[in-house]
Amino acid sequence: MVYGKNSTDAIVCYSPTMITTLGIWQGDNPLDYSLPLFILQLTLIVLLTRILVFVLKPFRQPRVISEILAGIILGPSVMGRNKKLADAIFPLRSVMILETMANVGLLYFLFLVGVEMDLSVIRRTGKKALAIAVAGMFLPFLTGISFSYFLLQKTQVVRQGTFILFLGAALSVTAFPVLARILAELKLLNTEMGRIAMSSALVNDMCAWILLAFAIALAETRSMTFTCFLVIFSGAAFVVFCILVVRPMIEWIIDRTPEGENVSEFYICVILTGVMICGFITDTIGTHSVFGAFIFGLVIPNGPLGATLVDKLEDFVSGLLLPLFFAISGLKTQISTINGVGTWALLVFVIVLACAGKIAGTLIVAVYYRMPFHEGITLGILMNSKGLVEMIVLNVGKDHKVLDEKAFAMMVLVTLAMTSIITPTVTSIYKPARKYGTHKRRTIQRIKQDSEFKILACIHSPKNVPTIINLLETSNPSKRSPICAYVLHLVELTGRSSAILIVHNNRKTGSQPLNRTQAQSDHIINAFESFEQEVQYVTVQPLTAISPYSTMHEDICTVAEDKHVAFIIIPFHKQQAVDGKMEVMNPAFRIINQNLLANAPCSVGILVDRGFTSSAMLSAHQICHHVAMLFFGGPDDREGLAYAWKMSDQPGVNLTVMRFIPGDDVSEPNSESCFNKDDPRVLTVLTDHDKEKQLDDDHINAFREKSKDDESIIYTEKIVSNGEQTLAAIRSIDNIHDLFIVGRGQGMTSPLTAGLTDWSECPELGAIGDLLASSDFGATYSVLVIHQYVGMGAHGDAVVGTPNSPGKRNEFGSRMIRQEDATMVNTS
Repeated sequence: MVYGKNSTDAIVCYSPTMITTLGIWQGDNPLDYSLPLFILQLTLIVLLTRILVFVLKPFRQPRVISEILAGIILGPSVMGRNKKLADAIFPLRSVMILETMANVGLLYFLFLVGVEMDLSVIRRTGKKALAIAVAGMFLPFLTGISFSYFLLQKTQVVRQGTFILFLGAALSVTAFPVLARILAELKLLNTEMGRIAMSSALVNDMCAWILLAFAIALAETRSMTFTCFLVIFSGAAFVVFCILVVRPMIEWIIDRTPEGENVSEFYICVILTGVMICGFITDTIGTHSVFGAFIFGLVIPNGPLGATLVDKLEDFVSGLLLPLFFAISGLKTQISTINGVGTWALLVFVIVLACAGKIAGTLIVAVYYRMPFHEGITLGILMNSKGLVEMIVLNVGKDHKVLDEKAFAMMVLVTLAMTSIITPTVTSIYKPARKYGTHKRRTIQRIKQDSEFKILACIHSPKNVPTIINLLETSNPSKRSPICAYVLHLVELTGRSSAILIVHNNRKTGSQPLNRTQAQSDHIINAFESFEQEVQYVTVQPLTAISPYSTMHEDICTVAEDKHVAFIIIPFHKQQAVDGKMEVMNPAFRIINQNLLANAPCSVGILVDRGFTSSAMLSAHQICHHVAMLFFGGPDDREGLAYAWKMSDQPGVNLTVMRFIPGDDVSEPNSESCFNKDDPRVLTVLTDHDKEKQLDDDHINAFREKSKDDESIIYTEKIVSNGEQTLAAIRSIDNIHDLFIVGRGQGMTSPLTAGLTDWSECPELGAIGDLLASSDFGATYSVLVIHQYVGMGAHGDAVVGTPNSPGKRNEFGSRMIRQEDATMVNTS
């Protein structure tokens, strides 16, 4: 309303009460006010998304599927069919606020994607990944061109070229963040397949951003005019400005942060404000605001600052604000516009053609580079991952009237279909385990004396480090048999959507830890790097596995299988307290150990850590150790003796081997006292027990023969008849020993351990291991309980047990597998 004819004063009507309500007791309807309505909308979106994530989890669907489906369900396609419900919860007046908040969340999420992207990968990408990225985009882009002629309506005032650019970009792009989550879930992230897929997706994503910038410029200018070139030139100038000006400013902030301290809150606020400023600039020059946020994230150097920003923003942005964007996309989707059999047939045809184009393009390159056929197919399926960039392209196209309701709905369904089939299809056709099926040296017994000894040492906390370092040093690294140790720091996955395996190569010195977990990793890495420098013939490769405790054993098994490790060392779930008693560190560690024993592809040693040091020094870098090995018989004890035997060659190691022999009054299993074995009329059958006893005797005799002149090795035999006598014999051993090695006793039932398992606390250690690890035993030495890997069955079938797998169980709760059935491995 204007006062007077020439007046410039105006009255603007504004009611602050329309934002927040006075309350239902005043007669107000909360849904008539913007803030309560927005809170309700946000709550519904997040809750429905989480419910769908839970429902679709058994089908192994990525989260982006749940987010898009939540929007479709809340939109006009499902809930919106009820006019009253739609007007009450998602009225038209609320769309502006909802979409504004969705774009703010999108802005910061794309900033985080840029921060987490490593552009050096593109420089290091080989010709194979680059060719796969280009080939994977070319054929789907041709599909988009063909599809555009069927979808473009004559009533649409848009150039054919602009329409093709939007459709082609949406069909040809690969979603880098979605693919990363899928690969992590499939445990392929750190395989050769995963590395090629990630490199190709990164190149593909960068090409998609360039296509998007061109598409937006063309859509806003409506024609190829001088204005379009101005938009593109301004965008390029903004990128150059960020590289030459913004990045040095960020590096200045990093340099001003003292070593070992977190980045200042002031600098964090400046950077977060910079995200909004960059979004404003790119929106002003004619490209989308998310382009500016993404470029700003790219110029932030990899390191502590980027990790700090991700830790502070990721959960809030991706968990709360990002679902708003997908919900908005769903609210715009009207599936009812796709009517008629012909239209649905066209939709199916486009999905099949787009998927086939990606697969065909990728497969051609894979065959050219002589990759296996099934790997080429798998890689092509993985490159069909769709997600955020596609939805941005579609939403921008709809906002600029390039895509109508029908085309938009069809493309949303294409995105859903192409992404949803990836994980189930890859799981069914790609079996990476068969690559390692021919590897057979997975036990200490089978390692040749002149070959490399590969060990995977698992670490829960820095407290495990000293004993494991001493154990590795005592394992006799030599010129003939060097030790390659893979040190895996096990970290629980919290607050992130996917597991990850970090390989620490060329670590930069002087970088400060961001949190307690990284500080622990740094301490562990530094300790083992120092150990590698001080001890000859030892190489160390530090890794960090971040995953849920329930699946952590899978990461351990994957590393062991990938590196062809022969022996895994993992700490016991209890640790010695100040008063000498064993206390539980974390109950989840026990579950990891149990799962590992059942699924490990090599031998496993559970280390009960009570310290492994000695006061006696042979030299500046050499400590005298006294090791005792208790031998009862069976594959696990033979494996334990093989490891102790290897240790005995290390200078400064004194080994005592005590073999327990049943007394005359002990009845042997499977023996028939009523028959005279010397009677020629009696048919003698070699039983499993006889075979095991023969293998034990052969192993012991070979050990005694080669060590008879070694004064550092003491061999004794104890004749016992029951568990009580066994216990007394163990207690009689000198207390100078700082390490006991025992077999787990899988599949073995012996009267010598009868009664020792009646009060067993940890059956996974076996009878003797549980006894030595018990606080009641009062031991002051460390214990290594060894479980031998039995490998492949006699018929070539893998013998794999799980905690819940059926099969005959022994008294310790483990699956009974005969050793003679596992001595041959298919090497064809």
